[in-house]
Amino acid sequence: MKCLIIDDEPAARDILRTYIDDAQELILAGSCANALEARSWLENNDADLLFVDINMPKLSGLSFIKTLSDPPLIILTTAYSEHALDGFELGVIDYLLKPFSFERFLQAVDKAGKQSRQKRSNESPSVTIKADGKLFRVLIKNILCAESKGDYITLHTSDKMITFYSTLTRFLEECPVEDLIRVHRSWLVNLNNIDYVEGNMIRIKEKSIPIGSSYKDEFMERYR
Repeated sequence: MKCLIIDDEPAARDILRTYIDDAQELILAGSCANALEARSWLENNDADLLFVDINMPKLSGLSFIKTLSDPPLIILTTAYSEHALDGFELGVIDYLLKPFSFERFLQAVDKAGKQSRQKRSNESPSVTIKADGKLFRVLIKNILCAESKGDYITLHTSDKMITFYSTLTRFLEECPVEDLIRVHRSWLVNLNNIDYVEGNMIRIKEKSIPIGSSYKDEFMERYR
């Protein structure tokens, strides 16, 4: 999940940066010193999760949340406990009372992750891929094929190629649908995006993909 920190205290921002860097499921997209700066940032950028301090100058964290028409997931961070109920009434994921430990931080992040996955399950099926320090959410329907070379996979989609560290077996386990099928020890394809099959070759767009002998029977059964 891409995160945005919103806190007027430099030390608090530094702690959150460290925690986010140590959490594999998170990537820091930005950091803002106040709510007005955050509003401007969100006009031009996207975030899946906001860490919002409550007591900030000009516009409090709670007031800031109320200004968002379609807010991302939100975790409140504050040194004051009296606003907890107000936060939960606004639909925040969790309420971290400063100073909070890394363990407590991860508990809140886990809640956010579960809600994010539940939300995505109601949308088009997708898979999240980490490559080059970035997180990509790829819709399954846009995957054309994937090629394995050593310990890396190059995923070909309708608009890009992404190379990342994984195996085809692990990647298939992480995908939420059965549209993807392995057709060779080095290749998998999306059944819905095949143009045609000729002999032992699959054609998808400009790519010709071999069908391995040990994979052919299962492939032909599912493709027909």
